[in-house]
Amino acid sequence: MRATFVLGRIAGVRIGVHWSVLFIFGIIAFGLSEGRLPHVYPGRGWGVYWAAGLCTAVVFFVSLLAHELAHAVVARRNGVEVDDIVLWLLGGAARLKSEASSPGAELRIAGVGPLVSLLLGGLFALGTWLLHLVSASGIVVEMVAWLAAINVLLAVFNSVPAAPLDGGRLLRAFLWWRTGDRLRATAGATMAGRVFGWLLVVLGLVMFLRTGSFGGFWLALIGWFLIAAATTEGRQAQLRGVLAGVPVRDVMTPEPLTVPADTTVAGFLTGVHYRFRHSAFPVTDDGAPVGLVTFDSARRVPHDEAQTVPVRSVMVPLSEVVVVGPESPVADLLPRMERGAEHRVLVVDHGELVGIVSLSDVSRMVTWMSTAPGRRGRRWP
Repeated sequence: MRATFVLGRIAGVRIGVHWSVLFIFGIIAFGLSEGRLPHVYPGRGWGVYWAAGLCTAVVFFVSLLAHELAHAVVARRNGVEVDDIVLWLLGGAARLKSEASSPGAELRIAGVGPLVSLLLGGLFALGTWLLHLVSASGIVVEMVAWLAAINVLLAVFNSVPAAPLDGGRLLRAFLWWRTGDRLRATAGATMAGRVFGWLLVVLGLVMFLRTGSFGGFWLALIGWFLIAAATTEGRQAQLRGVLAGVPVRDVMTPEPLTVPADTTVAGFLTGVHYRFRHSAFPVTDDGAPVGLVTFDSARRVPHDEAQTVPVRSVMVPLSEVVVVGPESPVADLLPRMERGAEHRVLVVDHGELVGIVSLSDVSRMVTWMSTAPGRRGRRWP
């Protein structure tokens, strides 16, 4: 899940927001300001209800961020670096650069998220009680009570033993500990995730058909997303099994053609070296990689400006590009790769660009490893 825009960094971790957050943010704010709050405390102005609803939605997403930051902090303490945190439609996701090294580390990384949500739920519940004691405004008490309930619900839901939920990670840690096989453990957690997702879809559709309530439709939608996410996670686990032990050096396209950062956009688009070869090229400055430029981003520059605008102005900066070393395991790189020319991976060795990797490069390696003599018959778990 790629962020639509970046909010900044907390503890060195980039925090991003996907556009789908606006959807769930609107549902929470609308549901509180036009539904629950006027029903429980009638007679106030619409501005009061909407201010309360918007504030509650903001605090809720801060709670989600705290949940994901807990994952990131514990992951770092267990030797797993974090790419970023993205808040999206169904909550948040901390994207890790590699997997946990042991079942114990997996347990700690996965378990801290629900614990933080449960702790926040308890603190909001305490706040509700204290506000009630001092006879605070009923709307404020209701806001804090809602935050207490939703954080406890978030902790419980995330603890369900089904991938990609935190409970699925806990299940994988347990199966990994019992079997000693991380891939088999992942397959088990993935299957549990699919089963749980289909249960939610069926239950939600039954609720929607019988009552016509939006809650049933929302439940089915959540189930569908869980099925899709669990399936994707399972496929990545299969690929990691095939590519276990393969370094990036064996997958990358070596010595890629580069574009000097001061080349004009027009020069890049019309240059005979760049046409009809690839859709993205590394950008260099004095030989050092500084970013990645795609034909799509270059073509968006107005024609009358293309003669003066340099490529460095339209490139994806190196800070937003996935950069790895040639000996890095391809299996650890997979979770960080996405489709699209702008998501190419640059391979850098001691500050020097030595290669570039795309998903098609990985696919070719998987095909070769599955069919090459001596490897034929190897099956994904």
